Amino acid sequence: MILVELVLVVFVFLTAVLVALLEDIVGAIATFAVFSLGLGLLWVLLAAPDVALAEAAVGGGILSVLYVLAVILTSRGVPAADREEAGLFRSINFRALAVIVALAVPLLIAINGLPDVGDPTAPAVSETYPDGSLTPYGYYVGHTLEETGLSNAVAAVLVVYRGLDTFGEAVVVFTAAVGVLIVLEREVLT
Repeated sequence: MILVELVLVVFVFLTAVLVALLEDIVGAIATFAVFSLGLGLLWVLLAAPDVALAEAAVGGGILSVLYVLAVILTSRGVPAADREEAGLFRSINFRALAVIVALAVPLLIAINGLPDVGDPTAPAVSETYPDGSLTPYGYYVGHTLEETGLSNAVAAVLVVYRGLDTFGEAVVVFTAAVGVLIVLEREVLT
């Protein structure tokens, strides 16, 4: 299993680099969709199928369609002579690369400090801390069904304990959809 995960991580990394370096915008969008699908597969291997489905649907599907629409709507009326023909890859912006490395290094150090996936002593999967107090996992496992009266613990956590968070996410998605529709409407009318 570790080999499959390693291959997927390398695949996702390479597709991310390709997205950044490809000169062809539509090719970069297609590569981004493949990147998103690879990331979705990683989420499946990490036992998070709900996140994987969201990644595949939003990253691989909806965003790719929106990017293609944005390219189509914003490139109309640009004379072919004004579009420079370049090679397959863009030149590298070294300042942007330095910012990416400056953000990636601490992130990788933090990830290295996390407990291993499946570690039974990790706070995310153990019911108590070393001092005996309940972890959030322990609280939810022990109290969710009796406190909420629901038969599904995941639905209970999303609706009862994290209801405002879930509502906030729905508001953000709705606002983004309305914003995209407004922009598309303006572009179509002009």
